Amino acid sequence: HSCTNYKSSPMIKSRGDCMISYAPFWDTLKRAGITTYMLREKHNISPNTLTRMRQNKYLSMRTIEDLCRILNCRLEDIAEYIKD
Repeated sequence: HSCTNYKSSPMIKSRGDCMISYAPFWDTLKRAGITTYMLREKHNISPNTLTRMRQNKYLSMRTIEDLCRILNCRLEDIAEYIKD
């Protein structure tokens, strides 16, 4: 997995390697038959959010909740914890 650090998050001090990966999200999106275009246009998910997910950067729980609602899935279908 390609991980970046969480320095951009005010809640988490620098950790070096990331601990959260959004890799499951892309599989879930494909299985649901939803495109990133649909997320942006129909569900108002910002392009910045999708970029942050591609880079495994911090997302708010609100955003993750919205994605779970849109995709009718569980938290682990969006993100996974990767042990250092």
